[in-house]
Order: sequence, then C-alpha cells, then structure tokens
Amino acid sequence: MKPEKIRLFIKPCCGWCHEAIDWLDERRLAYEKLDVTTDAAARKEMAALSGQTLAPVIDVDGDILSDFGADELEEWWKKQRFTK
Repeated sequence: MKPEKIRLFIKPCCGWCHEAIDWLDERRLAYEKLDVTTDAAARKEMAALSGQTLAPVIDVDGDILSDFGADELEEWWKKQRFTK
C-alpha cells in the first residue's frame, strides 16, 4: 500500500536523521519534516508517539519507527508493506 501521510521528527545535528531524510528523498516520497529542537509541540508529540526523546522518529499513517538508521528504515518499510 502507498502511504498517505509520512511525518519525520528530526534533530538537525543528528546523523541518523540525515540518513532518513536522504532515504526518503532518494525514493521521492513526500513527507513532513518536524524539527523537535525548535518546535515544542512536535517534541511532545514525538515523545508521546515513541515513548522516548531520541530522533529520528517516523510516523507513516500511524505506524511508528523510532531511533533508527537507513538500514532499519529500509527493513521496517518492507515489513510494513509500504510501496515507494
């Protein structure tokens, strides 16, 4: 299935966050990027969704993956059966 809504919670100085951004961009997937260092509401929501304050956290149509690198994102994406 093709995702309807992708949101990526990031911290700008986070290497894993940049990997996730690159992964999504390479696949030309549309997503909303939320900087949790400057947006308190996004930070609170990220913590509520993931149970932690580590980034990145991705929310794809309500399915959550937290604290990951590009390899974990690729594996998770396949398991969720999202299409690119």
